[in-house]
Amino acid sequence: MSPDLDLTAVPTSRGVLCRLLDLDARAFEAAAARHWPGAERVLPRLSRSANHGVLWFATAAAIAASRTPRARRAAARGLASLSLASLTINTLGKRSVRRARPVLDPVPLVRRLERQPITTSFPSGHAASAAAFATGVALESPAWGAAVAPVAFSVAASRVYTGVHFPVDVLAGAALGAGAAFLVRRLVPTRAQMWRPARPRAEAPALPEGEGLVMVANQGSGTADRVRALHNALPKSELVECAPEEVRGELEKAAARARVLGVCGGDGTVNAAAEVALRHGLPLAVLPGGTLNHFAYDLGVEDERDLAWALRHGEAVRVDAGRFVTADAEGLFLNTLSLGVYPELVRARDSWSSRIGGWSAGVLGALRVLRADRHPLEVEVGGRRRPMWLLFVGNGMYHRMGLAPGRRTDLADGLLDVRVVHGSRRPALRLLAAAVAGPLTRSPAHAAVQLNRLRLTGIAPGTPLAYDGEVTTAVSGEVTLEKLPEALTVYRPLRARS
Repeated sequence: MSPDLDLTAVPTSRGVLCRLLDLDARAFEAAAARHWPGAERVLPRLSRSANHGVLWFATAAAIAASRTPRARRAAARGLASLSLASLTINTLGKRSVRRARPVLDPVPLVRRLERQPITTSFPSGHAASAAAFATGVALESPAWGAAVAPVAFSVAASRVYTGVHFPVDVLAGAALGAGAAFLVRRLVPTRAQMWRPARPRAEAPALPEGEGLVMVANQGSGTADRVRALHNALPKSELVECAPEEVRGELEKAAARARVLGVCGGDGTVNAAAEVALRHGLPLAVLPGGTLNHFAYDLGVEDERDLAWALRHGEAVRVDAGRFVTADAEGLFLNTLSLGVYPELVRARDSWSSRIGGWSAGVLGALRVLRADRHPLEVEVGGRRRPMWLLFVGNGMYHRMGLAPGRRTDLADGLLDVRVVHGSRRPALRLLAAAVAGPLTRSPAHAAVQLNRLRLTGIAPGTPLAYDGEVTTAVSGEVTLEKLPEALTVYRPLRARS
């Protein structure tokens, strides 16, 4: 027989909980009795400033004011993480565990808040917001995260210091806040998650002071400060600023005397520079200066610091280009080409996006196009005539990660990413889906295939054709699309910068 068990020696879950709560209360009393040098003037005010997220909204505005894409993303991610944490705490956290607030007797009067909270104590909403914001910022930009972390820690500590929370309340809130930031990262990946090793590497001149670089900047892009910051970083470079209608001419002049052709502008301006660079056999340095900057961002260049780093060290890669040929013209596309109503959607969306945002502008653009009486585009592919509302062709495979817009992780994959929205008598839902979510969505109305060459015939004269933000017309009955594998050498930092 087995010996009798002493059940009194086995702690119950209730007993463990009581011990933890007792330890938590003792830790609170120890913190109340401890003198915190200089904290009386700082921590209560800091705690009040974080009410309703005011401190974090102001911090996000200050971060975004640095006017770099990385800083803006960090601020937006911090606020998104804070919002999710606050929603979780206020809807689930406070209602699940109704813990009373600490008794204020051990807390000196000078530390106490003028207005005491009336909600339950567990978990700490202030700690959750602080941890969520700081973690969200750090996941996008470790440098900004390091700057915000001491403030977030101080806000969390202030909740124990002022006597409104037990230490466990603060720790639980901070854990929930950090968890919210990681959940946001899963839904919308950070730049580091989307970064892929640069390939294939290319030989390109290293320009420690910029000698041999001629940078042509489109004044219409409104990025004079960014261009001049690059010139200051590379003082021997040559800067040419010109009006939008003069860009092509200045690019041709620059190519005649440059070792490296530089360009600052939107995707259309970069397209023109790529064409000149290919024709003259020059490496290209791209500084984003437009509204969308798809090519530069997919390349990994977000600002003048990224580009200056790559130029100083001669870091470059070879990338593919797409080419379209009609009976009357030919051209390149570095990002996308589209036929059908999508060029009209893009034109309408871009005209409103700066005022009401890309998503809302996409909806309004689609509604505007749908009001017109139209028929689907008729195109002959592989000997078969097919109706379609739009044809989207990407220079390289576009991928979705979570809720983020489609991005390319490989600019030298040798593929055309072809997406089609099939034609039907009721285009509304299909066009709205393509306008709002982009043609990368998966549904029975969409088809996708990857090719390196595509020939389209039977296209009606005057059919709009859009490429890299420029809209033209396919005036002939035939368009041929093909890849130019690893045709262009472009400067790119070979590692992600925080």
